[in-house]
Amino acid sequence: MPAPSPPDTIDLPPLLDGAAVEGFLDQHGLGSGPVEAVEIGEGHSNVTYRVRREGACVVLRRPPRPPLPPSAHDVLREARVLRGLEGSGVPVPRVLATCEDESLLGVPFYVMEFLDGVPMTRTTPPGLRDPTHRAAMAQRMITALATLHGVDYEGCGLGGLGRPEGYLERQVRRFAGLWERGRTRDLPELDEVTAWLGEHLPESGAPSIVHGDFRIGNLLFCGRPPVRLRGIVDWEMATLGDPLADVGYLCAHLAERGDPGNVMTELQPVTREDGFPDSDALALRYAELTGRSLENLGWYRVLAVWKSAIFLEQSYQRYLSGNEHDPWFAAMADGVPGLVARARREAGMEG
Repeated sequence: MPAPSPPDTIDLPPLLDGAAVEGFLDQHGLGSGPVEAVEIGEGHSNVTYRVRREGACVVLRRPPRPPLPPSAHDVLREARVLRGLEGSGVPVPRVLATCEDESLLGVPFYVMEFLDGVPMTRTTPPGLRDPTHRAAMAQRMITALATLHGVDYEGCGLGGLGRPEGYLERQVRRFAGLWERGRTRDLPELDEVTAWLGEHLPESGAPSIVHGDFRIGNLLFCGRPPVRLRGIVDWEMATLGDPLADVGYLCAHLAERGDPGNVMTELQPVTREDGFPDSDALALRYAELTGRSLENLGWYRVLAVWKSAIFLEQSYQRYLSGNEHDPWFAAMADGVPGLVARARREAGMEG
């Protein structure tokens, strides 16, 4: 059914103030003169700009317009993760400066280096359309995930990023609470999935840094061969916890040939193209690289889809109230129930 239109909103403050950004970049010695800013990326969470001026081309990352859900869109925490991972073997952009002073843009923000890479979302660029190149991209992707999960988080200063003990139980409890506070309608089928997750909670293995939104759309590749992974972006959900949460998320939200998909898989339908392996092959390769057991991977896949449904319901609520203006969230009227149905299938609750 069509989504209700959000109420009209007038006199919204700009997301970027050119004079404020110029002054901040001047303060940190990042180029000179007027700035030219263009919003980049296809994300639907934090807002990302490429900012050019004489002598500098950088990326500015800030939260969407307030009010914001508690603990969401913490860009300074994201910058801390990127700084911790610098030199770890995980490809990430280098953070150049952070700003806690909300008087400049109304929110905290940070500036990082611009990576000359291509996000893989709709289709592969012309130079990488050979199936062997797509297979190589998938290999780089799963190798990067295995590398991330092998990082010594204490050694790189990220030991305080989260509490890995009880991570899965807290995830189920926290997102169930988010659903109760942010639901826009009754979806008893989602409550059934919540109960299933609690009843089948697996025992976690050794903890690691967890990206939280690991998918091909959050990876930047060089646009021509040889296949090179330039960087992993969008770290706002990163924490310490069970690494299989990332594997389940990647597999559950992978667009695969023959699968009609949903609002999450269609963020990056590129992986339906010839050469990309399916989720089973990716999971097997991860197990080979890490030695981790994937016996309970099905549970993590259900968790991933269930969490996405709940998280997107929060944004849909903000859209309906006029506090979120990304038109993509209008599709959550049907998109969230579609994810719930997917979670039920992943859990074996329906055919």
